[in-house]
Amino acid sequence: MSFYLYLLCGIAGGVLGGMGMGGGTLLIPLLTLFLGVPQGVAQGVNLLSFLPMSFLALSVHARNGLLEKKGLWQLVLPALLFSALGGAFALFLPAGLLRKSFGLFLVLLSVFPFSAALRGEKKRRKIF
Repeated sequence: MSFYLYLLCGIAGGVLGGMGMGGGTLLIPLLTLFLGVPQGVAQGVNLLSFLPMSFLALSVHARNGLLEKKGLWQLVLPALLFSALGGAFALFLPAGLLRKSFGLFLVLLSVFPFSAALRGEKKRRKIF
């Protein structure tokens, strides 16, 4: 039974990751809350699963001409640097603080699209 739960979590994270929406925002809570995986391990699994998932999604988006190359290095280089710094910093944080910080991040992340959707309902435009 456990195999199927992990498989479903992988499918859910893969679909979101393939769409470019960040599969980890779903995969990490699923692993920690429903499968009892420790927070640090769930984050590591997410990072490991991100590599092949992003390669496949990137190739699909590139084939469809959906990549904007202007400003790419100005985004990638600082992201790489601060990813390394963030990973090193996370090693020194207690698991409880990591869990609470990630939970707060998810709550804040949900507020922005929700408020934009509410504002969009008031300014709804007819497309056709």
